Amino acid sequence: MHRLFAAIRPPADIRARLLLLMGGVPGARWQEDDQLHLTLRFIGEVDRHRANDIADGLAAVRFAPFTIALRGVGTFDRRGMVDTIWAGVEPHDPLAHLHRKIDRACVQAGLPAESRAFLPHITLARLSRPAPGIDVFLALQAGLFSPPFVVEGFTLFESTLGRSGARYAPVADYPASGG
Repeated sequence: MHRLFAAIRPPADIRARLLLLMGGVPGARWQEDDQLHLTLRFIGEVDRHRANDIADGLAAVRFAPFTIALRGVGTFDRRGMVDTIWAGVEPHDPLAHLHRKIDRACVQAGLPAESRAFLPHITLARLSRPAPGIDVFLALQAGLFSPPFVVEGFTLFESTLGRSGARYAPVADYPASGG
């Protein structure tokens, strides 16, 4: 089985900017450079044949390059407890448009349509228990921004879960190719 997701890998200077702000929240498991990405579609576990169908379907996704930038920070919670700290990305529209195209390709490959709302973000840290310092971190980083950067493609990644967390390996790259 292959655990897959489609994502945008930010350029090195953007990842460096994110790495510099990580810290100050005891108990947070901060992402490493090779884990920083913007998920466009979580696919999940699929067999080799379905993985090949998905990879082929994603190759048919057409989109023009577009520009995005980091904007602010936030959190996700599960059952009232913060479990994720993230950096925001704007504008949302071109990302949502690409997300829908990728979702359609996945559905055509036999997957169910994405049921969760799409909020473009880059995960910075995960938490498994309440952590002091989250409010201070959010206040300090509320004005996070970056220079705009161009999205010239996306990547299909395979995720392998291990003792030290998830490891991501690129499976295929899909460059922008026009509208």
